[in-house]
Amino acid sequence: MLTFLVTFLIALFLTILLTPMVRSFAPALGAMDKPSDRKVHTTAIPRLGGMAIFGGFVAAVVLGLLLAYWGGAKINPRPLIGVLLGGTIIFLTGLFDDMRGLKPLPKLGWQIAGALVAIYFGASITHISNPFDGPLLLGWIAVPLTLFWIVGMTNAVNLIDGLDGLAAGVTAISAGTLFFVALRTHQIGAALLMVALAGAALGFLRYNFNPASIFLGDSGSYFLGFVLAASSIVGVFKTTLVVALIIPILILGVPIFDTTFAILRRLKERKSMLAADNRHIHHLLLRAGLTQREAVLSIYVVCFLLSMTALVMALQR
Repeated sequence: MLTFLVTFLIALFLTILLTPMVRSFAPALGAMDKPSDRKVHTTAIPRLGGMAIFGGFVAAVVLGLLLAYWGGAKINPRPLIGVLLGGTIIFLTGLFDDMRGLKPLPKLGWQIAGALVAIYFGASITHISNPFDGPLLLGWIAVPLTLFWIVGMTNAVNLIDGLDGLAAGVTAISAGTLFFVALRTHQIGAALLMVALAGAALGFLRYNFNPASIFLGDSGSYFLGFVLAASSIVGVFKTTLVVALIIPILILGVPIFDTTFAILRRLKERKSMLAADNRHIHHLLLRAGLTQREAVLSIYVVCFLLSMTALVMALQR
């Protein structure tokens, strides 16, 4: 447990240190989030927060892995390398979008590329363990199913990133829960990824909670969603059938719910799936009369309750 604590603290404090630095040079790079009809902030805010989170996360994971090996832990590094390499592609894609702008289809293409790298290195839903009849092999459907999960969650976290501290806080809660589930299933590598992600997200919240002085940007929200999705494959999907199918969906229930209804809404209105709008969960809460902080804290509570339900289920298996 000492390795996990050190990994968490490195991610937390390094992100806290890096964020003000990133905030200071973001305007010079043109990475500013300007107000618009579908946004709630009224002044331009730096949006390179993903750079600080990426730096804190990667440093913590590398040092955590070294500590784990020195401590004699048996970890298969291949899936973790896949998550780090694929996550780097996702981060750089979002970073370019934050600074220069990137059209939806190229962004989707690079997201698929990042997911395929993770899959190649072993972060793939190849089977689900069935306690009654051995492993349930997925065969040819494994790659498209994994792609759908990773790319879907990458964009789902991006979609909920509409209020100060919302995406980072939901990620911290989800990653913390997935950490305990990974420990329960003896997936030490996945647990390291999750504890580092929780630390980085919490460190960023120091500057991102309302009133935010810096935003995640696409570099941050895409990266958080990608690591959550890929790490859940390593740490949760390869456990018993009920746990594998239900627990990740519960833990990540808020972004999944919001994204599902956004897709259904756009299908009904015959709009593009890639079109932006202002009818996500957080927008509806604001229209109901809640302040930004009240809306964010309300979603935190829902995410926490879903995560605790999932954790209780995991501990009973």
